[in-house]
Amino acid sequence: MTRDALTAFARALVDEWVRHGVTDACVAPGSRSAPLALALAEDDRIRLHVHLDERSASFMALGIAKASGMPVVLLCTSGTAAANFHPAVLEASHARVPMIVCTADRPPELRDTGAGQTIDQVALYGNAVRWFHDAGVPTDQPGVGATWRALASRAAAGSLGSPAGPVHLNLPFREPLVPTGEPLVEAPGRSDDRPWTARAPGVRAPSVGMLDALSHLVSDTPRGLIVAGWGAEVSASTVMRFAGAAGWPVLADPISGLRVPGTISTYDPLLRDADFAAAHRPDVVVRVGGPLSNKVTMQWLDADIGQVLIDPDAAWLDPNHAVSGRMEADAELLLSTLADGIDVMVDDAWVGGWRDADAAARSAIDQLVDGWDEPFEGRIARDVYAAVPTDGALVVASSMPVRDVESFAAAREGLRVFANRGVNGIDGFVSTAVGIATHNEGPTVALLGDLCFLHDANGLLDITGREVDLTFVVVDNHGGGIFSFLPQAELPEHFDTLFGTPQGVDLAALARLHGVDVVEVDRATDVARAVSEATAAGGVRMIHVRTDRAANVTRHRDVWSAVSGSLTGRRRQGARP
Repeated sequence: MTRDALTAFARALVDEWVRHGVTDACVAPGSRSAPLALALAEDDRIRLHVHLDERSASFMALGIAKASGMPVVLLCTSGTAAANFHPAVLEASHARVPMIVCTADRPPELRDTGAGQTIDQVALYGNAVRWFHDAGVPTDQPGVGATWRALASRAAAGSLGSPAGPVHLNLPFREPLVPTGEPLVEAPGRSDDRPWTARAPGVRAPSVGMLDALSHLVSDTPRGLIVAGWGAEVSASTVMRFAGAAGWPVLADPISGLRVPGTISTYDPLLRDADFAAAHRPDVVVRVGGPLSNKVTMQWLDADIGQVLIDPDAAWLDPNHAVSGRMEADAELLLSTLADGIDVMVDDAWVGGWRDADAAARSAIDQLVDGWDEPFEGRIARDVYAAVPTDGALVVASSMPVRDVESFAAAREGLRVFANRGVNGIDGFVSTAVGIATHNEGPTVALLGDLCFLHDANGLLDITGREVDLTFVVVDNHGGGIFSFLPQAELPEHFDTLFGTPQGVDLAALARLHGVDVVEVDRATDVARAVSEATAAGGVRMIHVRTDRAANVTRHRDVWSAVSGSLTGRRRQGARP
């Protein structure tokens, strides 16, 4: 009797992934991927998201996985479709985001024969994946169901790590690619909906020696700092408890999720003042997460300062080669235990000096930028960050937006912040934001520039049909604003052609073409209100704010000067250093 192995294989994979907690799948349409696409579509436990563009589909999957912390199945047909997944796979790898990447393929007899839509997909993504497997064509053999389910279990477990990241299953299928109507090959799962191979994740518990060493370091070094970047993987309450016990200030990039009241929010402009930076060099720094977004602080934290990097996966997040010690441990457990056990003579002048300077800098920044009626990108970042409703999400694009959020955003609670900082690209940002909004229960706001918006314009395809509450705040400076801060700006003959790259697209018209409501904002004071009104209204909306690239550079420098002026004034008055 002939039995349908292909349909049984696809359904077994899907059922096994559901047992591992998978709830979402992103599919780019195609023929060769039909068996698995049909299995995903027919399982009502899976939320299916179909996207015409493979690159946008992959970044949408990335966004859902970022927001949920669970693997998302990503599926495409054979050929260049699989190659279009590569940028998102790289971001997922470097940012430690779980994804199960499935590329349909031609069977072995059609490879390297000139068959259409056929490329070499074996190990296509290189070492960017946690695990690769070329599954082979499903066939009817004794005990094959156990093989299929173990494969699905391993893929799910591998994506969750440690470290988390993408896995790649290359799936060669022979025709017929749709159910034949024949009986299915039997591939039953375990009873009670248990996974075939259950995953029991552990934690990187700190050793006694590790705790003892760090405890002595903190106790003997009152002039210390905690620095938190993306992927910190520790709660704000634990960080603040440790900071209070140690008597150390906390410098937290907003995308760490740790910029809460009590942290230093203006460290970037503060450390641009040479006198302040020299007077406030710490003796030791405990780092959690990746590097900060702006270079100023990371360059200030040079190799002469003792730095301990805590990471559960022992990642080498040290581009400046300055870290003097690395601890492979769960930061939550490590810092929580230390907070309960350390006995420190707190240097009140050290903590107070940072806090007083932070308050002075915040006042100087707010007083200056609030007096500018024309939109300024630093103020836009500050106001958007503050205006996202409690329990909402903010997705920040690379290039200038993520840097402006770090420099200008004040401390607050009740906000989840996301950014693609694994490889720091602007590609796929619109789709990433759509993915995050798909999973986020509250409203989502995305802050991005005009080139970033255009780079993933296909992410808008069918966006109004995806039932998301998502507001795009597009800062339109007619090109690549970040390059105006770099040495390339001193080459006027080729600057616009090669770096500024001005574009003539009517962004508002492009958004409206996709059914997105657009609000044009011309005054700085109207940005926060526009965000509040858009998030309250729900649905997909765009706030379009035009700025001037040259004026933006000047105004950033005016802000740094104002902060330095406030510090000089404090020093003349004999304030704490």
